[in-house]
Amino acid sequence: MAKGIGRNGELFKILCDPEHLIESARDAARGKRRKPDVAKFLLNLEPECFRLARELASGVWQPGGYRSFHIIHPKPRMISCAPFEDRVVHHAIVSVLTAHFERRFVAHSYACRVGKGTHRALARAAHLTKTRAFVLRGDVVKFFPSIDHEVVKREVRRAVCDEALLRVLDQIIDGSNPQEPVQEWYAGDDLFSPLERRRGLPIGNQTSQFLANVLLDRLDHAVMDQSGFGDYTRYCDDFLVFADDREALWDLRAKIEGVLETLRLSLHPRKGGVHATKSTIPFLGFTIKRGQRRLKHDSVVRATRRLRAVGRQVAEGLISCESLRARIAAWVGHASHASSPRVIDTVLARARLAGAPA
Repeated sequence: MAKGIGRNGELFKILCDPEHLIESARDAARGKRRKPDVAKFLLNLEPECFRLARELASGVWQPGGYRSFHIIHPKPRMISCAPFEDRVVHHAIVSVLTAHFERRFVAHSYACRVGKGTHRALARAAHLTKTRAFVLRGDVVKFFPSIDHEVVKREVRRAVCDEALLRVLDQIIDGSNPQEPVQEWYAGDDLFSPLERRRGLPIGNQTSQFLANVLLDRLDHAVMDQSGFGDYTRYCDDFLVFADDREALWDLRAKIEGVLETLRLSLHPRKGGVHATKSTIPFLGFTIKRGQRRLKHDSVVRATRRLRAVGRQVAEGLISCESLRARIAAWVGHASHASSPRVIDTVLARARLAGAPA
């Protein structure tokens, strides 16, 4: 653990390889090639990546500013978008570190990992509701706005010793735009500690999603290895732990609160708790009851409104039929993970898209 990965700057050398940056740019551009800043960068892909490699290697690269917007569904939050050049660097760093951290991560952490994802997390949770009597639900209060910069840097340094690469990652963390203010006090804090410590990573950065997994890896191992609860699933800061002993799960919740406190994070006091698996369990936009999965009512309502709005845009000539088909197909693919297929026909009918090709 103390030795870490990346001795002799081996990871930084990969980061500064123009070919690695070219591949990272293609990954970052996937699905966004028509956006002006992306198209401009791709037009001169090789010269841009060679320039970027020189700036990184010489230490003169600096992250740019963010463009932010607010969403209200499924809950109010701010989404931040970095310049495309920065996103290329984000992808390049994450791809360098992923292979090494994948060996450390537990199998049942599902967010932003190849071969994992929302639907696999949902399927595992649905299976466990059929085999266990109780479930502990938990999520972290205002997770991304609460992430403490010094703590996340510390957690990365538990595994990485390549100082040149860490310097670039520190620049990205330090360059985070102001997030929703969070005031929480922890052991050893004085009155002004929450104001003096920098907090918050932008939702939307590839690095933010990766660092979230690095930060909560300590929680995963505390639950599965140190406490012995193998029936566990986590997607970002939402997690479920299954067992047949209700009191053991309440005891585990207290231990989890202690682990999170070392990360300067807190469990949501009003969400979660221990519940019987025969009751309805909300998770990742679905509800689960004894293995049966249903889309949450507000998810159905939002999908209906979105698809209806897209249908109007097609009628007005603002977007193409191909775009409509792609959006329908994406939503149908998501909704097909519910146990009741009738919800798909219901939503398409309400959105006045019945019979639309998906």
